[in-house]
Amino acid sequence: MLSPDLVETLLRQALNGGADFAEIYAERSRRRRVIVRSGRLEEAISGLDYGAGLRLFFGTEVVYAYTNQLTREGLLEALETLLRAKGALGQVDERGAGGLDFRKALPKGLHTPRTPYGEKDKRYRLERLLEAEAGARIAPEIRQVEASLQEWEQEVLIANTEGTWAEEKRVRTRLFVLAVAQDGTEVQTGYAAPGKSVGLELFDLFPPKEVGAKAARQALTNLRAKPAPAGTMPVVVGNAFGGVIFHEALGHLLETTSVAKKASVLADRLGEEVASPAVTYIDDGTLPHAWGSTEVDDEGRPTERTVLIERGILKSYMVDRLGHLLTGYPMTGSGRRQDYTFAPTSRMRNTFIAPGDKEVEDLIASVEFGLYAKELGGGQVKPGSGEYNFAVQEGYIIRHGRLEEPVRGAMLVGKGPETIRKVVAVAKDWENAPGMCGSLSGMVPVEVGQPHVLVSEIVVGGRA
Repeated sequence: MLSPDLVETLLRQALNGGADFAEIYAERSRRRRVIVRSGRLEEAISGLDYGAGLRLFFGTEVVYAYTNQLTREGLLEALETLLRAKGALGQVDERGAGGLDFRKALPKGLHTPRTPYGEKDKRYRLERLLEAEAGARIAPEIRQVEASLQEWEQEVLIANTEGTWAEEKRVRTRLFVLAVAQDGTEVQTGYAAPGKSVGLELFDLFPPKEVGAKAARQALTNLRAKPAPAGTMPVVVGNAFGGVIFHEALGHLLETTSVAKKASVLADRLGEEVASPAVTYIDDGTLPHAWGSTEVDDEGRPTERTVLIERGILKSYMVDRLGHLLTGYPMTGSGRRQDYTFAPTSRMRNTFIAPGDKEVEDLIASVEFGLYAKELGGGQVKPGSGEYNFAVQEGYIIRHGRLEEPVRGAMLVGKGPETIRKVVAVAKDWENAPGMCGSLSGMVPVEVGQPHVLVSEIVVGGRA
């Protein structure tokens, strides 16, 4: 992508200008999206993007510039812009006099797809989407179905003045199905969207017909559901995407993006009990083929498994390079960015509550009256405090230890740091689900997850 000679020239000139540390991130990415709606091809687009970002550290002050001109002239111009901004253009610092000895890390292929990007033709993709669309047509009430496929191949190069030279090719594929059910004037939706760091073998892992049927069943369930009750009650939160509550309302509080600024209620609390002893909370960038996994982060460091909370005790934060300089905490391979137009910050990768030793049936049987939040939808979180509200996409009343009628319109309201203390039981059935997470360094792919968990009380907003 960039020659070692050009990279070394840029990095040495950055040191000549007085930078304490310099980094180059170069990227080439290809994306494809195909959409089928009600049996017809609605959209089929693809695109290519490439560029590079330059980041310089002067102590803990950071300057960043990016360009899509990957020529020597274009990159030198971007570097000169940064040095000029610091009043360092034309300076000579002896740290830039020597050569750089790059340590080139060979990719291990932990997440290499079985079906490379571009191997199958457009007809193959269209046929699979039509299968998903047909799979959702399980009842006359299903009036509309949209199925879409998103593919993403990203090649990155990260090099810095410490001698890091890391390259990686990342391939991700995701299938979306949205089903709309209607009965008279009542309209409800259902949704399913599996995704992995794989190629089109995603269709083998998640057969399109089954994905379509899952979305349709959820829409039909909500069509016959009654309004949810309101009040404070025990809640059994479903596995997989149920973990989005703790991703949003707890995970972000453990990134040094907020911890270093003391903007998190969990800052400076290492070694303290911050959660229920039933909870071990992990962020793991090494899970094979997981949606948020990479071999190296976007600062060129190997990703790792970071135990954030162990049996209720806060053990670690997620730390990028700048966070390390500001806090002194060791880096955890958590520096991530959307693309070359963003500087990296500390971000989650695949974050989840570790499995416990309970059966799901036992969690439900222990509740006299409460809510089973099987699937969660969108929500809002207040940064710093972790105050949240999340919609329940599919929910059921628990009465006398048994699942009863489906309900709709429920909202879960609370504070992440308080809710995590009220987890009283964790089941064995750990599962993760993909999503996209937005923060200072843009939108990045992540997984959220957990087994089923029982929370002793959550405020439930409803209309009944």
